[in-house]
Amino acid sequence: MEIRYANSPAETKTFDTDRLRNEFLIEELFVPGQLNMVYSHVDRFITGGVIPTNEPIKLEADKHEMGADFFLERREIGIINVGPKGSVTVDGTVYELDTKECVYIGLGNQDVLFNSADPKNPARFYFNSTPAHKNYPTVKVTLADAETEHLGSINSSNERVIHRFIHLNGVQSCQLVMGMTLLKPGNMWNTMPCHTHNRRSEVYFYFDMPEDGLVFHFMGEPSETRHLVVRNEQAIISPSWSIHSGVGTNNYTFIWAMAGENQVFHDMDKVAPQDLK
Repeated sequence: MEIRYANSPAETKTFDTDRLRNEFLIEELFVPGQLNMVYSHVDRFITGGVIPTNEPIKLEADKHEMGADFFLERREIGIINVGPKGSVTVDGTVYELDTKECVYIGLGNQDVLFNSADPKNPARFYFNSTPAHKNYPTVKVTLADAETEHLGSINSSNERVIHRFIHLNGVQSCQLVMGMTLLKPGNMWNTMPCHTHNRRSEVYFYFDMPEDGLVFHFMGEPSETRHLVVRNEQAIISPSWSIHSGVGTNNYTFIWAMAGENQVFHDMDKVAPQDLK
């Protein structure tokens, strides 16, 4: 498990490209036959990816870093399959997940196994985990089950569909909020006009991009913006004080996860485009 520490706005504005990437960009989440995780001290997010091939892969705690006997001893988790069919087994109960389907698993569940339906064409499970204080039921969510909202327009190149999986009006959790945004063809901008939400941090995971595609992800204070070049299946850690917006070379999909003070999706501090620098 890789450890990332929190950074203040004052120090972040001094970072060069390499330092920005080392602190905020998660470049390699998916390796066949492995489970990779990054532990961020920004709201204590754990972000991970797993590709089970010939054998199931167990979600296990890093006892040194987490001080826990099993991963969900004091945590909850949201898992989304971004690849071919697979399954997540939770204490003996199997949840089949097709691409873009989600499962929430609450605090206290001990045995979590990732498996692929076809080892030669394996599933790709992306997840976010946050601390929890109460057990909520394990629930599978499909795109049809999610709360859906259509935003933006082709005129501003940000026509998109938001699918909310884990949120106040959907699957219940302690603090984790999680969903997926799909940009329609011909649209490249996400989260513009942008915002911050000082009561919550966020992690973005970009995927459904071609091999030569990329997203310019904008971060930083509104008056001190920076950018990071993000490629397919890479993630960005976004502190509460930072904007989180991006423009791609083509349309793409991204998974967003939030944690912090509250779970109110629209609790945000909007930033007018003319105020960005």
